[in-house]
Amino acid sequence: MSWPLFRVAVAERSMEPGLRPGDWLLVLRTGHAKPGQVVIAKNPERPGMLLVKRLGRRLPDGTFWLASDNPEAGAVDSRRFGPVRTLEGRVLFRYHRSA
Repeated sequence: MSWPLFRVAVAERSMEPGLRPGDWLLVLRTGHAKPGQVVIAKNPERPGMLLVKRLGRRLPDGTFWLASDNPEAGAVDSRRFGPVRTLEGRVLFRYHRSA
C-alpha cells in the first residue's frame, strides 16, 4: 500500500513563473484532476522520470493532455509526446525547502 501523499522537487523551468527549480510540491496520489490543475505524470519518453505539468484537458478516450506554462523553456509536454494514459497525482501545494 502506498501513502496517499508524496513530494517531488521541481527541477526545470517549464512551469515558470508559478513553479521554479528548487520548489517542492506536495502531491495527492490520484488519477483524477480538473483541467487547469497542476499534475504529476510519468514521462513517456524517459521511464522513471516524473513530469510536473498543467492538465489541459481529458480527451474522449480517457487520456490526458498535459501542457507546460513556459513552453519557451524547451518544455517537454503533450505537444511532443501526445496524451498520457494515467496521472500519478495532483499537486496540493508548493513549498520551499530551507537550506
